Amino acid sequence: MSNATSRSLQQDLLGLNNRPLTWQAGAVVFGTAFLTLSSYISVPMIPVPVTMQTFAVLLVGALYGARLGTITVLAWLLEGALGLPVFAGGAAGIAPFLGKTGGYLVAFPFAAALTGWLVAQGWNGNRVMLAFAAMVLGHVVCLAGGAAWLAVLIGGKLAFMYGVVPFIVGTVLKSALGAATLKAVTHLTAKPAK
Repeated sequence: MSNATSRSLQQDLLGLNNRPLTWQAGAVVFGTAFLTLSSYISVPMIPVPVTMQTFAVLLVGALYGARLGTITVLAWLLEGALGLPVFAGGAAGIAPFLGKTGGYLVAFPFAAALTGWLVAQGWNGNRVMLAFAAMVLGHVVCLAGGAAWLAVLIGGKLAFMYGVVPFIVGTVLKSALGAATLKAVTHLTAKPAK
């Protein structure tokens, strides 16, 4: 891995990767709590509910950077796998990974990493349309992972109809909200000119 690639994986909007390990651990705890809260904002649908999880996953990736964002999402997934009720509707254990939500859950760390990396490349609040595109691409990773696993369970056509189509409007809205959040954070964290 080149030094430039390594640096871009560690860049983040909040400067967390330059903080002591205790700060980073605290950020992971806060991030997993944020991801859990987002899971409880849910609209029941069949076969997969609409939640704010993807928004939270991508925002954690964007704000924490690719490395720490991915670690945070993996920690949250581990909490759920160990039985803590952190997933949509309070679900926990291995069943969500094997059921219809499994592909989405597995895709989340990749989506966080991609979004964090894109933000480190300048797709951030200074360039709102690129920030929006970063969020959309993160959602595409989530939808592709979710639909791929659903295709195994219910077939390709049904997976697309039930695992992608109902989430398109939400993808656009959550991506716009994510881009607006990045713009606000970038404005708040900008160093004043001397």
